[in-house]
Amino acid sequence: MTVAALPAASSLLEKLARRPLATLFFLCVVAWVPGFFTLPPLDRDESRFAQASKQMIETGNYVDIRYSVGPRYKKPVAIYWMQAASNLAFSEPPYNKIWAYRLPSLIGGIVAVFLAFWCARAFASPPIALVAAALIGFTVSLTAETKISKTDAVLLATVLGSQAVLMRAYLARRLGQVPPNLWVALAGWAAFGVGVLLKGPIIVAVLAVTIIAVSLWDREWKWVAAIHPIPGFLLACAIVLPWGIAIALQTHGEFYEQALGHDFAAKIMGGQETHGAPPGYYLALATITLWPATLFVLPGIGSGIFHRTDPVIRYLLAWAGATFLLFEIVPTKLPHYVLPAYPALAFLGALWAMKDAAHDDTKWVRWLRYAACVQFGLGVAAFAIVPVVAPQFFGDGTTWWLVAGGIVGAVAGFGAIVFLLQRKTVAAAMSAVAAAVIFYPLLAWGVAQHVQQIWMSPLAQAHAEKLKQEGDPPVVLAGYVEPSLVFLLGTDTLIENGITAARIASVAGGLVLVEDNQQKAFLNGLAAAGATVKKVDEVSGFNYSRGRREHINYYRVTPAFSEMAPPSE
Repeated sequence: MTVAALPAASSLLEKLARRPLATLFFLCVVAWVPGFFTLPPLDRDESRFAQASKQMIETGNYVDIRYSVGPRYKKPVAIYWMQAASNLAFSEPPYNKIWAYRLPSLIGGIVAVFLAFWCARAFASPPIALVAAALIGFTVSLTAETKISKTDAVLLATVLGSQAVLMRAYLARRLGQVPPNLWVALAGWAAFGVGVLLKGPIIVAVLAVTIIAVSLWDREWKWVAAIHPIPGFLLACAIVLPWGIAIALQTHGEFYEQALGHDFAAKIMGGQETHGAPPGYYLALATITLWPATLFVLPGIGSGIFHRTDPVIRYLLAWAGATFLLFEIVPTKLPHYVLPAYPALAFLGALWAMKDAAHDDTKWVRWLRYAACVQFGLGVAAFAIVPVVAPQFFGDGTTWWLVAGGIVGAVAGFGAIVFLLQRKTVAAAMSAVAAAVIFYPLLAWGVAQHVQQIWMSPLAQAHAEKLKQEGDPPVVLAGYVEPSLVFLLGTDTLIENGITAARIASVAGGLVLVEDNQQKAFLNGLAAAGATVKKVDEVSGFNYSRGRREHINYYRVTPAFSEMAPPSE
């Protein structure tokens, strides 16, 4: 680490900033694609989304949303359409290639990174915007979402597209910049409309609290007129209303009753589905979910508060603060919920690192810089330890190259800390991004294939395929009913408890997969029905969704016939 490190890093950053989108695309591919095609279906949300999209293709009904035999009225339709289109283009029946369902998330993540750059260009030079986009792009939270067939990577792209237009309108009013023209504004409104079709009121809430926070702070609202609200609102309605009306008619209002009256309201009123957590949850979790941007976020916030009269800083503080507070207040909490607040935090960190860090000597910002080094270092340590420890607990042991990869990533990560302490912030940013680009493929591709015990569903499905016989009825599951196994086995798979599984099998026969906690009820039910049962296989593993080891028994059932065939004459 020589004195020439900073000029050399700055020169490289300037060169990369000449082709920012190509640079960001290359880094996204390197960081995100390894493991994208090989990770098995994940529980539980990913497999539920994928299965619902598969059933759209199977039924040809692209209005209603179903999972197994019941409705799935939690989110609007956009992500299901995207996943169905991806499968129709790149997959084939029985549409069980999970990567095809993940493709919209991967594309959405890349678009989000591009839009982060465009958003940052409203107030920063290309090199600073490139760093800002890389910091949000390679956060753990967004990286994870690009590999999962869910809404949140695409939702972030819509949030950034909308916020980029809002921010330009705000800065036009405050700094005398050129306001967004009609077509740019309509692009932002189109992003908003797609966001509503993705996750309903979430994008509305994020944008609303940002507008309210910064407008109350300034005591001025006229800037909002620059987003062309009337034609924009009409465009958003044109995007949202056709399906919104169709689903209301097809379900007789049940979709809105379930999605808004039950799912959304339950999340606001209390911790839904055991996902409740007190305020401060996201703040504590940010050490991992916001990494590697954590290297700059704390001092970025501190410096931002000090420079809060700057309209750019004020908008970013309003965006980050209001959105973060919104999600902290809501009782139901999951790590990805707060992702729409992260771009503003990353932008604050990038602005501090590229503009203010070299001469920002206020005592409390210095302490925040030291705290950020500790926070970032904890993340580095965690990522370096996982390749060593995880295969020991959930596989057959680690390998030399996993250990070597962890060491290389740790060197890059701790090097970033050393650079920051020396105030070589450009080199620190590049080292932090390099650490992420090393660690993510190592975990998603390298470690994933050495933790076989956590992939219970692919193992269970492989054993079931070997045991299936011609003419078998659909497989029945009892106890272990994770959505990933339903997705792998097929839509007609039956999800039951032990008693009901016994009742079905005693009539239809076939293959039944029974977890230990339902085994007694299942066997007693078969005995009472007079059916014949034979145990033909078993598998064990670690169910990460429940945080416990589980054991699945495979039974072949011969049905009990209540009536004997009449004798031949």
